[in-house]
Amino acid sequence: MKRGWLKTLLVAPAVVAMGLTAVPSTASASSSSASGVLTISNESGSLWPCGFNPYNPAVYINSVGFFYEPLVYVNTLENGKTTPWLATKWVWSDGNKVLTFTIRQGVKWSDGVPMTAADVAFTFNYLKANPALDLNSIWSVLKSVVQSGDNVVLTFDSPAVPYFYYVADQIDVLPQHIWASVKNGVTYNDANPVGTGPYVLSKCTGQNITYTANPHYWQPGLPKVKTIEYPAFTSNTPANEELATGVAQLGAQFIPNIKAFYTSKNPDYRYWFPPIANVDMFINLTESPLNQLPVREAMAYAVDRPRVSAIGEYGYEPPADQADIVTPTFSSWLDSSLLSKYNYSYDPAKAISILEKAGYKRGSGGIFEKDGKPLSFTIINVGGNSDWVASVNVIASEFAQVGIKITPDNLTGTDFDADIFNGRYQLAYDFEAGGPTPYYELRQLLYSGNTAPIGKPASTNWERYANPSTDKLFDEYASTTSTAMQHSLVDQMEQVMLTDVPVIPMTEEVDWYQYDTGAFSGWVTPQNPYAQPAIYQLPDDEILLLHLVPK
Repeated sequence: MKRGWLKTLLVAPAVVAMGLTAVPSTASASSSSASGVLTISNESGSLWPCGFNPYNPAVYINSVGFFYEPLVYVNTLENGKTTPWLATKWVWSDGNKVLTFTIRQGVKWSDGVPMTAADVAFTFNYLKANPALDLNSIWSVLKSVVQSGDNVVLTFDSPAVPYFYYVADQIDVLPQHIWASVKNGVTYNDANPVGTGPYVLSKCTGQNITYTANPHYWQPGLPKVKTIEYPAFTSNTPANEELATGVAQLGAQFIPNIKAFYTSKNPDYRYWFPPIANVDMFINLTESPLNQLPVREAMAYAVDRPRVSAIGEYGYEPPADQADIVTPTFSSWLDSSLLSKYNYSYDPAKAISILEKAGYKRGSGGIFEKDGKPLSFTIINVGGNSDWVASVNVIASEFAQVGIKITPDNLTGTDFDADIFNGRYQLAYDFEAGGPTPYYELRQLLYSGNTAPIGKPASTNWERYANPSTDKLFDEYASTTSTAMQHSLVDQMEQVMLTDVPVIPMTEEVDWYQYDTGAFSGWVTPQNPYAQPAIYQLPDDEILLLHLVPK
């Protein structure tokens, strides 16, 4: 499994409400007409903790979309197409500094209590009162959020068009009548979630979560699938076996040699791996000598990305570039001349030259060192991600050739999350999410408002990069609707990636997605990309589940 962090989009300043085009039209039957059992195979690297706090990044893939919902659904595979969800319409005003949502009527929480605009306003202000839950730093740009009848009015400090995604699609509305008594939202387990989503919790153990259709769900006739089983897997192998044998119908992980192992077993078995972002080697910039630019530059030249792609990912994930621009998806955004100028292609001789010019000399075992500090580091990884384990092994062998030693530390998913969020690592292998423009992935990597001091959880920017001039680029992007200006600003963000080397992109991250057309219809396909298809993409998971119909 790859954690489905944050999708992203650009929405025009004036937004017109649309019909529920992301949801299949249905008759007015109740959810009691739901039937069938869907089993999900998604290797998570650890057992389920049975917590469902939608603002806890370690567990929210089991919560968001199943129980909790946003105001608007935004489809990043369809150029940021918007669909009203808990909000029916919205409008910008005051020079794109005020955003007003009209909240849907007739929605009930799963305990039968009506959901209102008061719950929405409460949610935003609860994040303000609990900054650690503000995963996208929305209160760094928000001035106030107030209820006005059936509306909720968001006022920003400055024009904030790109922030529509963060406030509309990435805020999951909480029930005020429950969460108002939660004093510490960070540690709150939320073992018995009450949401507006299509499912309620039936049973949870460390080995499996069982979801059942919500009888109070606000969309008539949905969901069509009555029961979802979500077993926990600590490695890819058993998860892949469940897919290949038909025990599971929806998969979300890497399968080596997928045609022989999976699709050849049954003509109904399909897969699609759309590229969405980049897999990166994160570098703890608070650690010496990793905080030295020559060390990071040498690392960037020392890795053969095409080899990492071929061996670690069977070529399913193409090699990335140091500018962090996914191609061909965003080729129009890539400053090719800038990329050529720095030319971070595989060049071990140049890596060695950079280290020698920085005063490093070969020491014991051929490892470069300076001032008694060898270039020897530990890299943390999720041990259950067999593709990432293989990729890191390739990187380690290539670094060794230029006198840099890295030792893989393959952790459980729970331990990995805790370490990377809190900065307890030297190197780490993971990814941030993407969207319809590169701005959003770059913001996750480089915006200082997303990070935190060592020992405190950072929502993104796990390498702890902070530069006021870089922050200004993101602030300027938020204030313009000029495409030319946006491209210019992204070019400058690429320059930061190339000159500061805060992280090292390795391969292009894809949505892992396997599905069984013999068991269910309504799947996401390349011809009908109504949502990002990986079950760990949020809240796209809900859109996918609502489309599925048992055969």
